[in-house]
Amino acid sequence: MITRRDFIKKTAVGTAALSLGGILPGFSAKSYANIIGANDRIHVGMVGVNSRGLALSKNFALQPNCRITEVCDVDSRALERCIAEVSKISDARPNPNKDMRLMFEKKDIDAVVIATPDHWHAPAALLAMKAGKHVYLEKPCCHTPEEGEILLQAAKKYGCVVQMGNQRRSWPNVIEAINEIKSGTIGKVYFGKSWYTNQRAPIGVGKETNVPEWLDWNLWQGPAPRTVYKDNIVHYNWHWFWRWGTGEALNNGTHMIDLLRWGMDIDFPTSVQSTGGRYFYKDDWETPDTQVITLDFGGKKSIMWEGQSCSAYHIEGSSVGVIFYGEKAALWMGGGNSYKIIDQKNHVIRNVESNVKVDSQNKMDPAQQLDALHIQNFFSAITKGEKLNSDIHSGFISTLLVQLGNIAQRSGVKLHTDATNGHIIDKQLAAKYWKREYEKGWEMKL
Repeated sequence: MITRRDFIKKTAVGTAALSLGGILPGFSAKSYANIIGANDRIHVGMVGVNSRGLALSKNFALQPNCRITEVCDVDSRALERCIAEVSKISDARPNPNKDMRLMFEKKDIDAVVIATPDHWHAPAALLAMKAGKHVYLEKPCCHTPEEGEILLQAAKKYGCVVQMGNQRRSWPNVIEAINEIKSGTIGKVYFGKSWYTNQRAPIGVGKETNVPEWLDWNLWQGPAPRTVYKDNIVHYNWHWFWRWGTGEALNNGTHMIDLLRWGMDIDFPTSVQSTGGRYFYKDDWETPDTQVITLDFGGKKSIMWEGQSCSAYHIEGSSVGVIFYGEKAALWMGGGNSYKIIDQKNHVIRNVESNVKVDSQNKMDPAQQLDALHIQNFFSAITKGEKLNSDIHSGFISTLLVQLGNIAQRSGVKLHTDATNGHIIDKQLAAKYWKREYEKGWEMKL
């Protein structure tokens, strides 16, 4: 007898074409759910569904080989909103959960999507793997380097598929651009530059107040050391506090550094520097709003990332992007699924555009159709062992590079690192920044 779980493990479902085009003519969103029987679909639980998690929930629900059976959030409003949105798309209403640990115990969940605040990413992924669930983990994959190393061990120990959400790894024209670089079109690449700009408002000075009735503040904090509730943290502003977030560098820089690392075939640096600070406003924001990170790879290649959180001025003609500098030419990619090659005389010799619009300033859902390709890659890895476009090992290295930039920023010194594993050579600095403090009883344990 072939069970549903046997089917999930052994049988591929041909749905990639549907992912690209969205809803086919003559089909409603719910019609998709009936193309494949409910028992043949991957059962998914969504964790953290307020903003980005809500967008992911709708995207996963649109996939014909997926059924969202469980939704989890510590904000009751977000939970209700997500269930309502998924129910419009799906043929079934997902079950609500407040505590992910209880949700992971449910046997009929095949995979989970984690889109919580950063301090929850690695602990949640570990809990899911220990429960035998495959994991789609939004970037950054971890809050500290040590957590990333634990995730690598966990994926191997528990045999789970773990995909990081740096979705550009699955965008067709981005893949084509990287292949252009690797094939030598622009010659040997020696330097890569990346950036992100936005015009974020101040977050003010938070006031201690009663926890809203819709929020479980204890579960929201989870593995983080406990602190009082203030009115300027939940939602989104947690990004700018070191206790829970990782700043603009890992919020958006991870995507761009990952592209540079991918195209230039580099892993761990030999030195890392960072300059910047919180310059624009006097408020509770702790991470830099202006930051330049530079990483050197043995004196042979180098990359940089510039973050401008409070300046709308575009760099190199776009709010977000990368440039690869080669001996023959340069290759530019903005925030979308397009690229340009510019020769040494500053002439554009190739301009590849996309008809799929990407809004890089949309913090919730900048590229639904393109991101569906990343989701399908995750599903194919589960059903037929297809190679992940961004497995946890690759995702961790890209995350680590930007984490090292933040460590250089916070310590105020140039880091010297081991080119074989990215470890900080200064043991005192490593002891201070490589790992984090946990609330007692919430430590990550394999």
